Amino acid sequence: MKISIRQRFLFSYIVLFLFCFLILNTFGQKRIYHYLEEQEQTELYEQAVKIAQEKIPDIRELSRDKKNMEALKEFFSAYSRLTGKRVWLADVTGQILLDSNLKQSFAGQNINQHDSSFLSNQSITGQYPAGMMKERVAAVIYPVTDTFDTSGYIIMMSPEQELVQHSFRYVDILHICMFIVFGLFAVLLLYLYYKAVRPARAIARATLQYADGRFDVALPQKTLKEYTELVSAIEYLVQRINGLTDYQKKFIANVSHDFRSPLTSIKGYAEALSDGVIPYDMRKKYFEIIFFEVERLQKLTENLLELNEMEQDGILLERTTFDINGTIRRCTAPFEQRCSKKKISLNLNFSSKEQFVYADLDKIQQVLQNLLDNAVKFSPADSSVDILVSKQKNKVFVSIRDHGIGIPKESINKIWERFYKTDLSRGKDQTGTGLGLSIVREILDAHGENINVISTEGIGTEFIFSLPEGKINEN
Repeated sequence: MKISIRQRFLFSYIVLFLFCFLILNTFGQKRIYHYLEEQEQTELYEQAVKIAQEKIPDIRELSRDKKNMEALKEFFSAYSRLTGKRVWLADVTGQILLDSNLKQSFAGQNINQHDSSFLSNQSITGQYPAGMMKERVAAVIYPVTDTFDTSGYIIMMSPEQELVQHSFRYVDILHICMFIVFGLFAVLLLYLYYKAVRPARAIARATLQYADGRFDVALPQKTLKEYTELVSAIEYLVQRINGLTDYQKKFIANVSHDFRSPLTSIKGYAEALSDGVIPYDMRKKYFEIIFFEVERLQKLTENLLELNEMEQDGILLERTTFDINGTIRRCTAPFEQRCSKKKISLNLNFSSKEQFVYADLDKIQQVLQNLLDNAVKFSPADSSVDILVSKQKNKVFVSIRDHGIGIPKESINKIWERFYKTDLSRGKDQTGTGLGLSIVREILDAHGENINVISTEGIGTEFIFSLPEGKINEN
């Protein structure tokens, strides 16, 4: 059985309360009592010193003066009634000369006969003198001296029961303070529960609904800083998942469309050829159309597999140093026939005879082929495609510019998305898969390089990407 945070809070609160209550009524009460006992003994000792100095300069002479004895007896009695403390005056032999308690007086009795070690103490707590006191007291024994000789003793006693009651009064005050503190602590726990537990449950419920595809559920906003950061992270994750879901839907729709169109053509022409509807002299033309559509499907499948491999395993680069100028010449060669048919001139402009770069040769060739394919495809007849290579500091920049239909401003940031085709290109791009620029971006990102696009509708488009400069002696 799992314990909720609320139950943990409540259990911890009860355990802490009982623990504090137990400690206060055991260890705390004892410490308070011992403190009061020490304070009481100190006070008794100070009173004994004061009485000895002011009232009893010489016990031996006092015992012979009955008038002074009576006066001192009245003083002790009044002092006892006023303070609740008991006072004995004993001579050097231990005989009690005066007792402040007139009702249960021990005057005339000898302390040493009952407890021979009592007068040797400075202070003692308990039923002392043993055999005389039935109640527990805190006693202080102060020896009265006369020229370095002890002439008697003043014994000050305070009932221990009063000390116990005083300690319980202090404990009661601490009980009140503890209840106030725990009351405030309960309010604090409720606040923490409201600020911590409730948002956590709300986040958990919302997350479960997100898992079911309900992305419109709101998350709690006004909460603790840590939860606010968590909420922000979850909202960002939901946006990404929601965007990924939309992307998947769009991806499936695009793939379905791009596969359905050639498959429909292939199926229709194959059925026509099979039924003998198409004349014999027209069969070659329709076989070429079927072959063309098969090539489209093959190219689309290869591009999809390549992009999927890039995402799952990443792009493994085999960097070497090679001449980018020579690579561009080799990459433009396959486009010469297409350019001749459309009367497009390929203009190569290199800032130096050789320009070495450090990159993956095969991947950069793929970048150049995709960009050149787009440039030739969207260039009108009797135009040109300009390729420029330049160097700035430790970077080599390659520019491929056409003079075609251009890209609308609102589509510039979308051309890197898979299957994206601008409205202007849909009528002209019959063989494209919409994946070429996505592959270009993935390859250059793997190299840690950038690619930028500058385009104006009706004027043309220029792609510029960078590569690190290579040294001739690098392998």
